[in-house]
Amino acid sequence: MLNATAQKFAAHMPPSFDESRFQSVKVSLLGRYMLEDRREFPCQVIEMSPGDAHIIAPASGQVGEKIIAYLDHIGRIEGTIIELIDGGFHMEVKVSPRKRDNIAAQLTWFANKDILNLPEDRRHDRQVPDIRHSSIILDDGRKYNCKIIDISLSGAAIEIDVRPQMGTPVTLGRMRARVVRHFDDGIAVEFSSVQEVFSVVQRNLHTN
Repeated sequence: MLNATAQKFAAHMPPSFDESRFQSVKVSLLGRYMLEDRREFPCQVIEMSPGDAHIIAPASGQVGEKIIAYLDHIGRIEGTIIELIDGGFHMEVKVSPRKRDNIAAQLTWFANKDILNLPEDRRHDRQVPDIRHSSIILDDGRKYNCKIIDISLSGAAIEIDVRPQMGTPVTLGRMRARVVRHFDDGIAVEFSSVQEVFSVVQRNLHTN
């Protein structure tokens, strides 16, 4: 069932992207993306809907090429380049229905936050780190490799195959944290103490 904020988009969602456009929102979201040859680059999304995104990027790829992107506030998305634009590309977003609902809700918030003077939904800005690969250790010693989606001074979103229960204490790299949220591709954790600067967060993602 869609939440209330997602219903504005859902009412206009077509059964297929090819039949008509999703409703788009002007945004400014930073992130990183990976081309099929596994090269990664920083990017900025300037317009997005639950079904597509216009991305400013240093390497555009080719029409039909598969893309994986990690975007601030949105997380991990996959899709295909459907058009090359000046300075970047236009991609179709292919995600699960649940993830699409989450994107719709987030975009609705972006569209209304300035008009309604809504506060930011997170205490600290989030960034896509230079160090993407790390590990999580549970209190019983079990260790899992993970990939960082984004980080802030107070927490991180992590792509990981396991889903520890909410509130579970964990160690991410060298930082103590606890699980505060589950989502399609992984979990979000909150650090036990707020870090002072992003360079400290990134350095502590290393396990050695």
